[in-house]
Parts: sequence; C-alpha cells; structure tokens
Amino acid sequence: MMDHIDRQIVSILQKNARTPLKVIAEKAYLSSPAVSARIERLEKAGIIKGYAAQVNVEQLGYHILAFINLEVQPRQKNQFYPFIESCPNVLECSCVTGQFSMLIKVAFKSTMELDQFIGRLQDYGRTSTQIVFSTPVGPRGIRVLEEEEAHGGKEAHGGKEG
Repeated sequence: MMDHIDRQIVSILQKNARTPLKVIAEKAYLSSPAVSARIERLEKAGIIKGYAAQVNVEQLGYHILAFINLEVQPRQKNQFYPFIESCPNVLECSCVTGQFSMLIKVAFKSTMELDQFIGRLQDYGRTSTQIVFSTPVGPRGIRVLEEEEAHGGKEAHGGKEG
C-alpha cells in the first residue's frame, strides 16, 4: 500500500525520472537514503516498472504516427504476439474491447512503410488505420497525488497544519 510520501515520490519521478534523490528528499521531507529505500521498495513491488527517455520520434525521422485497429481471432493470438513483439516500429500494442481486438500505435518514416506494415498485419485480420495529425496531450504519468497533496496541503506534511 502506498502512503502519501510514496505517491509524492512517484509523481515526481513520472514528471522527471532523472530528478536527483536530494531534490526528491527535500520535497518529501525525508533523507536521501530514505527516499532511495522507498524507490527500491516501489520498484520491487512493481509500482515503478522502469525508467525511459521520452524521445521525439519526428526528430528521428519518423514523421508518420498512426493507430491501427486489428481484428485478431483468438486462435491467432499465439502467432500474433511474437510477430508484433518483433516489429521495431510498434510503439504499443494493446488488447481492447469493441469491434477490433488490438490497438497498435506505430511510427514510420513514410506512408509507404506504413502501408507495407498494414499489409503484413492483414495476414492476421481486418484493419482500420488512423494517421495522427497532432497530439495536443502527449504521454504523461497517471495522477497519484490528491489535489491537496499536490499543492502542499496538510496531507503532504504528515496530516498536521503548519
């Protein structure tokens, strides 16, 4: 179970995983070793799954970002999962409800490459593709702090008022 200090640490790390322990410690009113121990516990518990740099794929030449819906039959999933895992242009693949069973986020350098990939996907089922024009809200962490905690209310300081 996470307490408000754990939630504060997770919130800070979601915004910037490279935040120095000293800075986290100051914000959480703990020592650096205590913060380090809490982070290690959160990692072991699977709450913090890892750390990754957010990369601007467009700056790397991947100008086509798309979401592909794919209708995969349950009997095909054993073959589909290894295939999709091996595709380097696949950023995410999720099983979803609705008319299609998979939602796949991809990045490609050209529409020709995207078209070739969709052709390979169609071996597994029907597709529907949306190409992204813009992303007004990009990837971000989940809200783990209550409003009062996020703004330094009494909960953020152990439940006591100043």
